[in-house]
Amino acid sequence: MTRKFYEKINKSLKQCISVDTQDYSFVQCVSPMNSKKPDLSWKNLWNPNFGAPAALLILYVANAVFTPRFATVSNTLNMLLQVSTTMFIAVGMTFVIASRGIDLTVGSTMALVSVVVALLIKYGITVAISFALCCALLVGLINGFLISRLKLDPLITTLAALILWRGVAQVIGDGQLVPFTNPTFEALGKGYLGFIPIQVVIAAVVIAGAFFCIRSTLFGRQIVAVGGNEKAARLAGIRAERVKYIVYIISALLAGLAGLVETARLGLGDPSKVGVNAEFEAIAAVVVGGTPFSGGRANILGTVVGALIMQVISTSFNMLLIPFTWSLVLKSVIILFAIFLQRPKEV
Repeated sequence: MTRKFYEKINKSLKQCISVDTQDYSFVQCVSPMNSKKPDLSWKNLWNPNFGAPAALLILYVANAVFTPRFATVSNTLNMLLQVSTTMFIAVGMTFVIASRGIDLTVGSTMALVSVVVALLIKYGITVAISFALCCALLVGLINGFLISRLKLDPLITTLAALILWRGVAQVIGDGQLVPFTNPTFEALGKGYLGFIPIQVVIAAVVIAGAFFCIRSTLFGRQIVAVGGNEKAARLAGIRAERVKYIVYIISALLAGLAGLVETARLGLGDPSKVGVNAEFEAIAAVVVGGTPFSGGRANILGTVVGALIMQVISTSFNMLLIPFTWSLVLKSVIILFAIFLQRPKEV
């Protein structure tokens, strides 16, 4: 009797939990009698596999035609250079949003890491980088504890932490710029590997690692399972608290890496300016790239495309001498449009 009972539960869970092989979207229990035919309307054109790449291609071609010197190799490399730090934090944000969370502390984490590494670089690169990344790890651990263990709301929690860690960074740095001279460390943000900037190479490695994690590992499937339906994920034996803990740690460490690269590029620590609005750039890249706020799907390549779209817009406005504020308006419209197309459909 007991065996039949557990077999029945097992069968129900298998019907309730499935992971789509294309984008790993978590699917809830839907009766075959009530399932609808796929919606092939124009709204589905903006999806992780088509909409964002098509928008990027259109933007790039249009600028190549109408913006002088836009489609040059040097300008393209410059755009990749500028967007690389956004990609670091956007990849981490993809993990968090896929688990149905949010992390607004990434910009403040960058500032904290920037000040710490600038102050400690005189004791050696290894000491400075290790201690700075430990600070980022601390941010991730605290976020994970508050959200996964204490069940606090991710938005409010990380909003408060954003203010907290920015304040800590300014206290440590005494509100001043912290200049330093260390050519070896500065190569992290200014050096080249052949003709490709080192930070672009690092970004490519991070993207490849994140893509592999989501597509080919059990942990990647657990992230989208927790984001899609946490209760069903728990019934399937997934430790949701641990998954949330880890995604916030990943987000914080990648924000710390972005802070290191940005500090190396600037050649100084800046507690006030480093990482400002970085969280919003990252969220924009994630949402435009096809990872919905509702969780249950993580599209790493879509996030990369989303970040590139935002950078192409900024670069084109700058080259056409259009005020930067107008680029913010256009980015906002694009984000709202992407969210509109990702809104839940009625069953």
